[in-house]
Amino acid sequence: QVQLVESGGGLVQPGGSLRLSCAASGFTFGITAMSWYREEPGKERELVATITSTSGSTNYADSVKGRFTISRDNTKNTLYLQMNSLKPEDTAVYYCKALLRYAYWGQGTQVTVSS
Repeated sequence: QVQLVESGGGLVQPGGSLRLSCAASGFTFGITAMSWYREEPGKERELVATITSTSGSTNYADSVKGRFTISRDNTKNTLYLQMNSLKPEDTAVYYCKALLRYAYWGQGTQVTVSS
C-alpha cells in the first residue's frame, strides 16, 4: 500500500535551516508528482511547493520563494524540502503528498521556529 513517512522536523531558531525528508513506498515514485504542504492550528492546509515527476519542474508559494527548495531522489524514492532563513511564521506541521489516482498524505512532521 502507499506509504509516505516524513522526517526531519524539529525546533529551530529564526534564521536557521532544516531539511525535511519524505520516504515513499507502494507506488512508482519516479513518475509521480509530489508536493509539500503545511498546516497551522486552526488554519487550512496550504501548498508550499510542488515538483513534477520527469522534468523536475518546481513551483513555490510566494511566502517561501527564495528560502525553500523542493527536490527529489528517484533512486531513493525520497522527497526533500530544504528550508533556509526560517521565520516564526513557518511554524506548522509539514506534510508530503503524492498525487496518484487519489491524493495520499504522510503523517506530518512538526516544524517550530522560535527563539
